Amino acid sequence: MPLKYANSPDLPPLLRDFVNHEYAIRNKSALTVDEYVLDLSLFFRYLKNQRSGASPALSLEKTDISDLDISFFRSITLGDAYAFLSYCKMERDNDAAARARKTSSIRAFFKYLAVQRKLLDENPMQELETPKLKKTQPKYLTLEESLRLLDSVDGKYKERDYCILTLFLNCGLRLAELVSINYTDIKDNNTLVVTGKGNKQRTIYLNDACTAAIKNYMAVRPVDGVAAADKTALFLSSRKKRISPKTVQHMVYDYLEKCGLGDRGLSVHKLRHTAATLMYRYGDVDVMILKEILGHENLGTTQIYTHVVDEQLQEASKANPLAKVRQKPKTDAPKEEG
Repeated sequence: MPLKYANSPDLPPLLRDFVNHEYAIRNKSALTVDEYVLDLSLFFRYLKNQRSGASPALSLEKTDISDLDISFFRSITLGDAYAFLSYCKMERDNDAAARARKTSSIRAFFKYLAVQRKLLDENPMQELETPKLKKTQPKYLTLEESLRLLDSVDGKYKERDYCILTLFLNCGLRLAELVSINYTDIKDNNTLVVTGKGNKQRTIYLNDACTAAIKNYMAVRPVDGVAAADKTALFLSSRKKRISPKTVQHMVYDYLEKCGLGDRGLSVHKLRHTAATLMYRYGDVDVMILKEILGHENLGTTQIYTHVVDEQLQEASKANPLAKVRQKPKTDAPKEEG
């Protein structure tokens, strides 16, 4: 996935240097780097507007930040960062997750200035705290709902769509991983090499359902007229180009709606949650193995699926028909006289 914003002439030179460093040296994904650009550009525009006394009604997007240099960045304080995060919450209605991402972007940029470039005597954002996130259990489909979703597939592209849903539900792929698959990534030993976050590769072992779905799709996959750049792309759009993330998202939403699951707040990423939950619940999969399957960097990210199952076990215990039965008090039998 190409970078969209990293080399824009509208960016301060040091910000361009930072994002290119993160992309080329630290191997951050294009999506992460573009998020850095958006978050930090907004932060700097906010500060420049505040300091210039510009009207609050002035669109921050119109503020020129291309002239910002190290003297500006040296003047930024921890208080500035907290003021910006408050602005994002009150004026832009950013939830805690969005503000946490901005916090991460700010910390990463100032660490780069202080550590990699040694342009700051001390890092003012070293103590910048991340907004507290609510712990929420991931949404996912039950086994029965997953079967309903697969059964709902039909239409002109039914083999392709069924194959996509099968890979999501069996392999726990991310959307970006799925659309980037080339059929040459599928090996004779029924393994698939995918490139995940941070350009890290991992091997996916394809089960019988996946290999059958791929075989059925490849039998009807277009060959003639495919765009030259997409000759080896596994999944193709109606225009015979590599399928886009947006097309996959729309397809999944349509099938969720069709099978009566459209009001659950489900999405493509929830199919990844579904795969992880089903593997853990029915496959007797160790959490460390699940971590490798999903390509998680931290074990804590994977452990959320164990909490899902623990919660289900707790609910199952409560649902037992004997759950509310209590011992009835017994009265002592009257003693016989004499």
